[in-house]
Amino acid sequence: MTTTPALPTADEIRSLAESAATACGVDLAAHTGDRESRSPVTGTVVSSLAWSSSEDVASAVEKAHDAYLAFREVPAPVRGAVVRRFAELLTEHKADLGTLVSVEAGKVTSEALGEVQEMIDICEFAVGLSRQLYGRTMTSERPGHRLLETWHPLGVVGVISAFNFPVAVWSWNTAIALVCGDPVVWKPSEQTPLSALAANALLQRAIADSGLDPALSQVVLGDREVGMALVDNPRVALLSATGSTRMGREVGPRVAQRFGRSLLELGGNNAAIVTPSADLDLTTRGIVFAAAGTAGQRCTTLRRVIAHESIVDAVVDRVSAAYGRLPIGNPMAEGTLVGPLVGGPAYDAYAAAIEAAVAAGGEVVCGGSRVEIDGAEDAYYVQPTIIRMPEQAEVVRRETFAPILYVMTYSSLGEAIALNNDVPQGLSSSIFTQDQAEAEIFMSATGSDCGIVNVNIGTSGAEIGGAFGGEKETGGGRESGSDAWRAYMRRATNTINYSGQLPLAQGVTFEV
Repeated sequence: MTTTPALPTADEIRSLAESAATACGVDLAAHTGDRESRSPVTGTVVSSLAWSSSEDVASAVEKAHDAYLAFREVPAPVRGAVVRRFAELLTEHKADLGTLVSVEAGKVTSEALGEVQEMIDICEFAVGLSRQLYGRTMTSERPGHRLLETWHPLGVVGVISAFNFPVAVWSWNTAIALVCGDPVVWKPSEQTPLSALAANALLQRAIADSGLDPALSQVVLGDREVGMALVDNPRVALLSATGSTRMGREVGPRVAQRFGRSLLELGGNNAAIVTPSADLDLTTRGIVFAAAGTAGQRCTTLRRVIAHESIVDAVVDRVSAAYGRLPIGNPMAEGTLVGPLVGGPAYDAYAAAIEAAVAAGGEVVCGGSRVEIDGAEDAYYVQPTIIRMPEQAEVVRRETFAPILYVMTYSSLGEAIALNNDVPQGLSSSIFTQDQAEAEIFMSATGSDCGIVNVNIGTSGAEIGGAFGGEKETGGGRESGSDAWRAYMRRATNTINYSGQLPLAQGVTFEV
C-alpha cells in the first residue's frame, strides 16, 4: 500500500474550510462559539461554533410550522423553482462544498465532489417531480359516484444526518420535502457542522431569490440532546434519521409514541456473492470500491464476500493485490483513494473487530494495521483489511464502520443466499454472475432479503432515481427516488357524489 503527499497543516486546513464556507455564504462570525469540531484529515480543530439549545429547536420548529401554513398553498411547480435555483447554486459552488466535505468527513476529492453532484441530481429529480405528484382515480360501486385520492403537504420535516454523507442525505430529504410543500429543520452530525451551514446557506439564497420564507430551511447544531428535542417535538410531522441501529431503536419508538412518522436509514452489513461464472476482473473492481471506498464508512460498504469454493482463492488474491496498490492518506491530494477514519473511536472499533475475528478463527490476508503518516498523529489512517473466515461468526454479523472485508465460501447458491440473509441488517447486496438464472433467483422473493439487490455491481454507489433504503434492522425507510416522495405527504381518499341520490356502499340501507 502507498501513502500520498504530505497532509496540510492545521492552519492550512482551517483556512481551506473557512474560505469554502465563506464562499458558500456562511457568516462565520454569527456562528462563533466554543464547541470545537476536528478534521479527521489531521485530527486538528477546524471550527469553533455555537451549538443550539433545546429551546432553539422548539423555536425553529415553530417558525417552520408557521412557514408551512403558507407554503402548502404555493403550487408545487412554483415550489420546484426554489429547488431548481438551489441546484444552480450547488453547481456554482460544487468545489467549495466538496472541500468542506473532504475537510470535515475525510472523503477523497472524487467522492466529496460526487456527493455534491448527488445533491444536484436529486434537485433535478425533485424539480420534475413537482409536476408529477399524482394520485389515482378509482371506480365506485355506486352509480353517479367517483373516487379519487389526493396528496397534500404533510408538515415540518425533521432531518438528523450522519457524518459520512454530511450533505447528500439532507438534500435527498430536503429537495423532495420542499416540492411536497414541507419545510425542513436539520440537525447535522456534530462532526460536520460547516458543511451543513454551507449547504443551508446556498439553499437560503435560493429561497430568498424566490421571495419565500427563510424559515423553510433551518439548521440546529448540537449533540444528542438537540437531536432528541427534534425527535420529541409534536410539530415535526416526519422525522428522517440516518445513523446506527442503536440510534434507530431509540428514535423510532419515541416518534411513534407521539403518533409521528419516522423514516429510518440505519445500519448495513452488505454482502456480495461471487459465483463460478463471474467475470473476475469486473468483480475485483466492484469489490474494491465497495469495500475500501470512503474508508469503509458507508452504510452500503461491502463487508462480506461469499465466494464459491472453486474460485475463492482467485478472488482473494486479486482483491488483495488491488488493496496493495491503494494510495492511502491525504484525501485532498490527487490520486488518493483511501482517506482517514472519522476518529479515535472508529479506529478502536476497527482494531477490536480484527482481534475478535482472529479469535473466531479468522485469518488476516492483508492489512490490519494503522498507517503512520507525518502530521497525522491525531488522525487515524488504516489499511483496508481482508480476513478469511471459516464461518459467519458473531463479529461478522455486526456492522463495523471501517474497511474490513470478511471472506467466506459456499458450495450451493441456496447456501450463499442463506449466508447473505443471515445478518440482522438488510440494506444492500450483490451477486457477480454470468448465469441469468442465478441472477434472477437472487433478485426473487426467495433471494436476497435486502432493500437493494444488485447484479454485477458492488453494494455501494446507488443512483438517486431508485428508492434508497433497507429492511430488518436497517429500518425500512425509503428516501430519494421512485415513489419515496409519498412519505413526505398525506393522502386523502375522496368520494364525489354527482348522482342526486344517496346510495350507501355494500348495499347498506338506512332510511329515515
